[in-house]
Parts: sequence; C-alpha cells; structure tokens
Amino acid sequence: LLAADPERPAQRISPVGPHQEYLTYAVRDRDGAILMYSHDADLATFADAPREGFRTTATHRLFGRSAVSGEYLIEVAEPLDHRRESVWNAVQALLAPVLILLPLSLLGVAWFTRRSLRPVEALSQEVRARSAADLGALATKGLPVELVPIREAVNRLMARLARAISAERSFTANAAHELRTPVAASLAQTQRLIAEAPEGPLRDRARTVEAELKRLGRLSEKLLHLSRAEGGSVLADAPHDLGPVLALVVQDFQRAGSGARLVVSAPDTPVLSRMDADAFAILLRNLIENALSHGTAGAAVEVTLHRNGLLAVVNACAVVPPDALARLTTRFERAGARNEGSGLGLAIVASIAKGAGTVLELQSPAPGRADGFAALVRLG
Repeated sequence: LLAADPERPAQRISPVGPHQEYLTYAVRDRDGAILMYSHDADLATFADAPREGFRTTATHRLFGRSAVSGEYLIEVAEPLDHRRESVWNAVQALLAPVLILLPLSLLGVAWFTRRSLRPVEALSQEVRARSAADLGALATKGLPVELVPIREAVNRLMARLARAISAERSFTANAAHELRTPVAASLAQTQRLIAEAPEGPLRDRARTVEAELKRLGRLSEKLLHLSRAEGGSVLADAPHDLGPVLALVVQDFQRAGSGARLVVSAPDTPVLSRMDADAFAILLRNLIENALSHGTAGAAVEVTLHRNGLLAVVNACAVVPPDALARLTTRFERAGARNEGSGLGLAIVASIAKGAGTVLELQSPAPGRADGFAALVRLG
C-alpha cells in the first residue's frame, strides 16, 4: 500500500518466487480504480463494481475489505474450480481412512459382541435343550454379571415349579394308591352282597355298585400310570429288546379273556429301544385297552411292532372326525363315549411318548383302510 500511487497505472506485483497463485488479489482506490494486483490476477475477474464482504461471480468467489480509513479496498478472488477441488480433496482425505477403518471397526465390534454374548448363547441353548420334565437349575458358566441375577431368578422359579409339580404328582399317586385298598374291600363286599341277595332290585343295584367300583378301581390305576408317566424318567440307561415286554402284556390280556381279539405281529429279531420296560408296558397296555374299549364290538385289534421300532395299534371303528381326533390326548376326553373308559389312556401314552422324546400319532381312518383308528408311536 505504501507503493500505491493513484497517479500511476495499475501495478503488477512480482512474486517473490515462481509459484501458482490460487488466491489472487487487487488493490483499489476509493473510486474503485485498480492500483495494484497480484502476479497471476486476471483483471477481468475484478471487472464488477467492488464492495465490502463476499460476492460470487460465474467463475470466482471474492471477498472485499476496506483499509487505511477507507482510502483503499482490497479484494481477494479464488476460482470456484479450485474451491471445489479443495473440497473434494478434503473429502477424500477424510473418507479414505474412514473407508479403511470402518470395516475393521465393524469386524472388531462384531467379534467383541459375539465373544461377549457367547455365554448368553450357551444359556439360551441350555434352556432350549431342557425337556418339560427337567426343572433342574441352570448351570451356564461365564455369564456377564448383568445376567447372573436373571439366571438365579429363573433357577428359583424352576425350583418353585418343581416343588409344586412334585407335590401335585405325589398327591395324585398317593391318593390313587390309597384308594386301591378301600375300593378293593368295597368291591369284595359288594360281590358278596350280590351272591347273597335274592334276584330282584337289590341284586341289580348291587351289580350297578360293583360296576362303578370296578370303574373306580380302573381310574385309580390310570391315575397311578399318569403319575408314573409324568413323574419319573421313561428312558433306560441302555437299549433293550421290547419283544418280551410285548409278549407279557399280550399274555395278561389273554388271561383276562380279551386275548382272542388281539392280532399280534412282531419280528423275530430284537427291537431295541431305550424306553423303560415298565413305561413301555404301561404305554402298550393303555393303547390296547383303548382299542378294545372303543373299537367295533368283536372286531380284531391289530398290534404290530415293526423292526424299525414303530408300534402300531389299529382297531375297527367309524371314522373319528379331525377335531375330535385332535382332542383325544386331552385328559378325560372319550370322543363321545361316556360309559366306558377313564379318558386317561391316550393322555398317559402321549405323556410317556413325550418323555421318551417321541410323539403319539393318531390317524383315522387307519392307514390302508376306509375306516378304523390307528395309534402310532416310534420307539426306536
């Protein structure tokens, strides 16, 4: 500014050293005349009337500021292309590390999260692996401290459930067991009364009482079976042959006078299964009793034990509607038959099958037939 002379033509300021000038400037007097300008400045850039502050042309961004009490006005211009290039270079300088670090950060976060949640997954798998009969305490180790109270609360809840279910099953078993003696004594007295009473209404009423006492005895036995099915384990330590158990159960029905209706088929080779022998006997007995009670009177009941461990009990009867078929494993459901049966047989079978890790499958009509009823359990 000291060298500026309003009387002289505009001066071009020589550079100190050779370089490309990205910011050019021009110094104007109070009237707007250019007194001096930088070595790369294009005077056409400063052709418009000068003013204080920022302004933008088609090619440049300019900033003006007065100096020396308003005697001069200094304007600085920057090409818009250079501004865009600078912005892009800055963006690239910021994005390049981000694009490299972001995937690494995501991988690190994913690894850390997976490693931290591994005990949670182990706890989830332990819970999913539990059967309905297993109410033991969860023992997953290495849980985060935030989840330990949840595990302990679940263990306390399962302990309370175990106590409640155990008390219920114990009451059912004890009640059914204690009923057997008075029921047997009452039945004996009733049968003696039938023998001593003369023909007539008294003997008829005694026979009715006898029938109800027999029904009560069967019900207490079913309650014991149900308690056995739901209470203890139905799996043996090692596989064993189911054939001898099948033969013993069939012999019991033959001694009771129902064996003539049974058509039994079993392979000559052993059929191995881990199902407990007592549990299998209860399951088989209930399936056969159900088939004899609800099948067509006098019709044969087919009991088939296949080599692959599939047990099939088939009886002749009218086709059972699908909605009734779905309810048959419910306790005290008799599919419309109210005079015979306790309504617990198929519920007992379903409980034993569930405890053994398999399912009871009911089909009506029976496979390969237009009518009938089939109960299938895969034991192998």
